[in-house]
Amino acid sequence: MEQAPSVHNNRYDIPLKYRKMENLHIVFWLFKDVAWCLGLKWLGTTMIIPTLIISIVIAYRTRQYVSELCHNLAITVWISANSYWMVSEFFGFDHLPIWGNYTFKHLALIPFTIGILILAYYYLIWKPLHTKKSDY
Repeated sequence: MEQAPSVHNNRYDIPLKYRKMENLHIVFWLFKDVAWCLGLKWLGTTMIIPTLIISIVIAYRTRQYVSELCHNLAITVWISANSYWMVSEFFGFDHLPIWGNYTFKHLALIPFTIGILILAYYYLIWKPLHTKKSDY
């Protein structure tokens, strides 16, 4: 049976296998962004899959803690936005106009904005209403 993260004595404990997954997630994320920087389309595009999947798994595993869930969902949509932007540059449609001065690259603003809204909800609504330490 899987052990979930827990809060004890004002400490947030993460099981070692969860921490290892989070660390591996950073490796995939860095490979994706380095590939983007170097213009390695095949590697950058391929790294989207493990980076995004692990991000979703991490968000799911921390769903019982609103703070962790909101931050991990924001990371997931950030990776989605970042990945879309990378793909739009790799395949040369980032500069094509959609409407007025907005191009296909600007569609990345949608998931970026969703991430900001998730964190705004947490910090401006949820957290002020749940000030007890046990509410984490």
